[in-house]
Amino acid sequence: MKRFGLAAIAALALAVAPASAQQVLKVGSTPTGIPFTFLDTKTNTIQGIMVDLVTEIGKDAGFNVQIEPMQFSALIPSLTSSKIDIIAAAMFITPPRKEVVDFSDPIYTYGEGLVVPRSDTKAYATQDDLKGQTVGAQVGTAFVDALKKSGLFADVKAYDTIPDILRDVNTGRLKAGYADYPILAYNLKQGGFPEVRLVDGYKPVTVGSVGIGVRKGETALLGKINASLAKLKANGTIDKILDKWGLKAQG
Repeated sequence: MKRFGLAAIAALALAVAPASAQQVLKVGSTPTGIPFTFLDTKTNTIQGIMVDLVTEIGKDAGFNVQIEPMQFSALIPSLTSSKIDIIAAAMFITPPRKEVVDFSDPIYTYGEGLVVPRSDTKAYATQDDLKGQTVGAQVGTAFVDALKKSGLFADVKAYDTIPDILRDVNTGRLKAGYADYPILAYNLKQGGFPEVRLVDGYKPVTVGSVGIGVRKGETALLGKINASLAKLKANGTIDKILDKWGLKAQG
């Protein structure tokens, strides 16, 4: 009888253990989108706003996150092929992306920034001011498509990463580069590209909001993410995360 009781307890423990273990979701993030996501070389881990945020969402919603580093252009294919479960990066919510990805409520809104060589002191206000020039943008972003469709430029070079764009502007190989304004500003503050300036008076054309992405039809997961986002916004956690990485809170 005693032996049966111990066996029953052991069986019950085995049955309950998997159910009580927290779900682990794979999160795709990029190593080059500072301050949203970036590779911290000291810890060899992906850090940044979106990592902090998705980690806090997981704590609130009851799942653990496993960050999977990848290039920006690989995020959506990795999500749709189930290699990852969530996208947490500086990814705009756009109509074409919404056809293949379900997005959370908007998290942060901004447009493209313009960088030129420091020696170029012209006050660029619009894209028309660079008509006929060769410019650069990051592959897979909303900016590169918009620049190509504008028909203004002699060529729009597609770069794998934003630091690659900054490097070519810094060395004078590229007339100008367009990329996420907060990422450009953060990179330049670090002092790694002394021959590049961010054009203050430039007015962005492609303005969008960053959101967290999940696979189409993952309504339960999306509902959890949005519920947690609302709670984290209300209690000031999102503002604290933004402030930690040098971005101002938005209304």
